[in-house]
Amino acid sequence: MSVQQTEFKETNFTPLATAKPELTDEKQKKQGIRRVFNEHPVGARATALLLLAIVIVAGVLFLRNSLAWESTDDAQVNGHIMPLSARINGYVLEVPAIEGQLVHAGDVLVTIDPKDYKIALEQARATFEDAQASAASSHINIPIISVTTQSNVDSASTAVANAEAGFKAAEQNLESAKAVVEQAEANAAKSDADLVRYEQLVAKEDISHQQYDQAVAAAKANRSGVVSGRANVQAAEQAVRQAQGKLLQARADLRSAQTAPQQVSMTLAKADAADAQARERQAELDQADLNLSYTVVRSPVTGIIGKKTVEVGQNVGIGQELVEVVPLDDVWVTANFKETQLAHMRPGQPVEIKVDAYGRTWKAYVTNMGAGAGSVFSLLPPENATGNYVKVVQRVPVRIDFDRSAGPDFNAEGLLKPGLSVEPEVRVR
Repeated sequence: MSVQQTEFKETNFTPLATAKPELTDEKQKKQGIRRVFNEHPVGARATALLLLAIVIVAGVLFLRNSLAWESTDDAQVNGHIMPLSARINGYVLEVPAIEGQLVHAGDVLVTIDPKDYKIALEQARATFEDAQASAASSHINIPIISVTTQSNVDSASTAVANAEAGFKAAEQNLESAKAVVEQAEANAAKSDADLVRYEQLVAKEDISHQQYDQAVAAAKANRSGVVSGRANVQAAEQAVRQAQGKLLQARADLRSAQTAPQQVSMTLAKADAADAQARERQAELDQADLNLSYTVVRSPVTGIIGKKTVEVGQNVGIGQELVEVVPLDDVWVTANFKETQLAHMRPGQPVEIKVDAYGRTWKAYVTNMGAGAGSVFSLLPPENATGNYVKVVQRVPVRIDFDRSAGPDFNAEGLLKPGLSVEPEVRVR
């Protein structure tokens, strides 16, 4: 054996062909797993199968959960903006409201000088009280007129009856006077005829002068009776005319008195007119009172002052905008979903809304879906009838309302403001 061979044996050098290569970490892990499987073949396989089952179940749940929700980042909070305007003309005295301030319903936002409207209110009140007094006086006259007219009717009826009786009596007196005249005329004619015969007889001295004188006296008396009777007839005729005049006057008075219902109706109409005037004055008083109340502009709702366009010392007119109030309890979300996301979306489905500004989540629900895609309501709707057409996925606005089951103060802190970006997730399955 040579020296070199001796040295080789002493160093125990292993030839290259028989040397074991160094193992990497990955290879060591694989060998470790194989060793475990070799040492514990049943338990290792069961653990592996369990882990595989967990991964499969987790994947199925993740896939199912992802299909059960539809979300979009094209959404924002919307709300009503209430522009409060002046209802009267006037000079602005105070503007206690500032932009961004939280106000409650009934808080004073603007005060207009009330002096002119207080004077107008006092004038309207005085006019109303005068109209009320006139109406009361008109109603007092109603029973007086009713009693008076009825009394006049009774008096006129009695006067007519008396006049008719007087007229009949005058007519009877006239007839009697005429009969007396006729009798007197007949007596006068007889006495005149007797006087003519007595004149012939006294001329022949067939009768005495005494008898003739008696005939002459009788003729004179009868003639006087005729004259007196005729005077009585004239007086009776005058009495008949007077009685007839009284009768006509009594009947006219009766007809006038018989208009009592019309007079009462006229009085009632005057009273109604007075009442109507009083109501008109009442309306003017109410309007003056309203105008005075309009000098103080109050917030109609609880909200935040969005914009103020009025300052102290400014003269404002009717309809001029003063401040804008954004209500806190009347906000909702408008989410623009792709048309491909609406297949299973229905009103009433629950929604979770994440607000970008706060990182919080609010509960909500789908209220309704828009009547059409947002593009058809734009200022310039698309026209696809001519030219090249490129299909674009349209978006449909969906209204989502916040869950108010916990109470109307779900936005008491004023965090939800119109215009904020949100990300709603709708559970569609």
